Amino acid sequence: MTVTGTDITADLIRGLLREQHPDLAHHPLELGALGWDNQVWRLGDDLAVRVPWATESADALLRKEHAWLPLLADGLPLPVPVPQRLGEPTARFPRPWLVTTWVPGEPADRAPATRPEEAADALAAFLTAFHRPAPDEAPTGRDRGGRLTDTADGLDRALSSAAELSLVHDPDAVRAVWEDAAAAPGRTGPRLWLHGDLHPANILTTDGTFCGVIDFGDLFAGDPAFDLASAWLLLPDGALDHFHAAYHPTPDPSALRRARGWAVLRALAGIHIGHAGDQGRPGGKPTWGPPGQAALRRLTASL
Repeated sequence: MTVTGTDITADLIRGLLREQHPDLAHHPLELGALGWDNQVWRLGDDLAVRVPWATESADALLRKEHAWLPLLADGLPLPVPVPQRLGEPTARFPRPWLVTTWVPGEPADRAPATRPEEAADALAAFLTAFHRPAPDEAPTGRDRGGRLTDTADGLDRALSSAAELSLVHDPDAVRAVWEDAAAAPGRTGPRLWLHGDLHPANILTTDGTFCGVIDFGDLFAGDPAFDLASAWLLLPDGALDHFHAAYHPTPDPSALRRARGWAVLRALAGIHIGHAGDQGRPGGKPTWGPPGQAALRRLTASL
């Protein structure tokens, strides 16, 4: 049985709840967001249902989030969607799904942070709290958070394509940032827990600053420089130095260089998705392009 995005309706989700979690089936239900991997439906005032709709990998990501995020959520300074129930595949819907807490706010790709110091403090406090040592059995990051030199082929493809589409004004300057980052010494400390996908659609804002962090499906353990790269895409101009001073422990120069390299890759990905708009893979949005462009502008200026 194949279920497409258009097949996911309120009636389907309510039926799933009646079958597996009937105590929740009476709550009001409305579509909240169409993400890259999942649809998010608000359930009552305080809960949400996350249903995979666009990628095969979403199934494993939901199970990983259900297994690990409840262990990490306590004490975080920003709200996160804590898994409450796991739905198992059935004939009605042949994929796993999650019930989580609902996190209010507007995604930063649609409502960017506008208060530099407040946003820098909020992001630094969250990452300082989240970046704690991970156990040996913690998941790895697939193609994320390893050695930057291993991403050379991906960088070449993304940068060449962006240049051909006139999406990057100075590809040589962008490459210089990545090459400087790839030449930086690697991390020697323990693996830390990382969000793994902190782009503007996965952090929420209100009143010009950050108020929540969502979508922990790419959660893994590795080099914190990967998450630190998000500051280039998420923060308004003039906030980076404040962020680096507020994050603890203070990142060393090598970590900041590696973060710039990861930021280049994340910015190029956002630019390509923004250029594609809603064509192709569901979840791509034009709003993903401008943060990537702003990040490349800041990155090339920083070098």
